[in-house]
Parts: sequence; structure tokens; C-alpha cells
Amino acid sequence: MQLTVVDGDLLDQKVDVIVNAWNRNIFPWWLLLPQGVSGAIKKRAGLAPFRELGRMGAIPLGHAVETTAGKLPFKSIIHVAGINMLWRSSERSIRDSVRNALRLASDKQYASIAMPLIGAGSGGGKPGNVLEIIQDELGIIEFNGEVVIVRYRKNV
Repeated sequence: MQLTVVDGDLLDQKVDVIVNAWNRNIFPWWLLLPQGVSGAIKKRAGLAPFRELGRMGAIPLGHAVETTAGKLPFKSIIHVAGINMLWRSSERSIRDSVRNALRLASDKQYASIAMPLIGAGSGGGKPGNVLEIIQDELGIIEFNGEVVIVRYRKNV
């Protein structure tokens, strides 16, 4: 695996697929105020990926599902349920989300994937701690491709 950590915008990465740090999909997507990664995706991809996501029903904590990328240039979007019903992440939910996103990308034979700091932001995790957890989990996962961890920064 080729691992890179960059500062910037997840949606500007040159990869096959991106990861959306999502919730358990219990509440209809259209009731939620767009924020963070999901808000940026909704603005630039359109509503199609979220309509698909809404038809999938509840997602177990830490699991991953795939939708089309809407108007974005990626092959698809992998959505991970990185936060619990109280909108909080945990080390387990972050690790499981990373592992399941990479498993799905590997099964689909994607060569490159970019992910945000899953569980930071509205999940309440401290960015530095979340980055360490993600890097540690990636250290024990086999993935034959490129992984980009994106720390969000405006205008980088």
C-alpha cells in the first residue's frame, strides 16, 4: 500500500473512489443539515448518491456501502457509518470503517482511495487521535493500491 497524508479538500483528490464519513443511515438523509464531508459532497455531486444511500436502509456501525459519485469525477463513493446514534465516533467505529472501506475498494478493484479523518468533525474525535487510529489500522490492512488520508484545509 502506498499511503499519503495531505492537507486539502477530499473532493479535489485524483483517486478512483472517495470515502464519505456518514452516519448509520437511520434518519432520512433529507432531514439532515449538510455539514462536513457530506455537505460538500451534496453541493458538488448533487442528490443522486444520497437518494441511493437512502434506499439502502440502516448501516451497521463501522460498515461501508457504495453509491455512484453523482456529478463528481470518481468511480463511486464509499459511505462509512463512522458515528453512532449519539453522533459520536469511537476507536472501534473508526477502525471498522477504515477496514470495511478498504475491503470494499479492494473487492471492486479500485487502485486508489481517499478518505477524510473519519470520526473527527461532527463525530467528536480529535483530529490528531483520529489520524493515528486510521494510520495504525491501515498498517495492518492489505490493500494493493494508493490510500490518501485528507486533513481538510480550505484553500490549500
